[in-house]
Amino acid sequence: MPSARETELLEAAYRYVLTHGLADVSLRPLAAAIGSSTRVLLYLFGSKEGLVRALLARARADELALLADIGAGPGVVARLWEWLSAPAHRPLLTLWLEAYARSLVEPDGPWAGFARATVHDWLEVLRASQPVDVRDTPAGLAARTRELALLRGALLDLLATGDGERVSSALA
Repeated sequence: MPSARETELLEAAYRYVLTHGLADVSLRPLAAAIGSSTRVLLYLFGSKEGLVRALLARARADELALLADIGAGPGVVARLWEWLSAPAHRPLLTLWLEAYARSLVEPDGPWAGFARATVHDWLEVLRASQPVDVRDTPAGLAARTRELALLRGALLDLLATGDGERVSSALA
């Protein structure tokens, strides 16, 4: 169980990486920005990789909370897009994209498995929104995969251009 100080520093570090990114985070500027020291961060998280793993787990917790709130049944893709396209969520989604891409090009280390776990999480939410008789069929899996690919592609476009109206119109 993490200490109160570890939790406090993790939350501060999480807020920092939502603004500054995670891939090239350096412990010294991070520690200074969150009112700590590199020594304390290394003591609490073991290494920079340990801190990155903890930050990725924290980001994934936000993702899983979102997915739990989306619900199931008809309209889940529209509700997912509504959440994804909200400007307030751009920092989290940019961080998610950064971690997703890094886990593909650096499959070892702290990024390991992040993209695969994310795909699994989202496919499960989409599965729950399908009729029971379709969920466990090849057609159901194909439909979920298509919906996920569409959402992911739209999200990439939105993050690249900021043109929410155009992308949302295309999804509608």
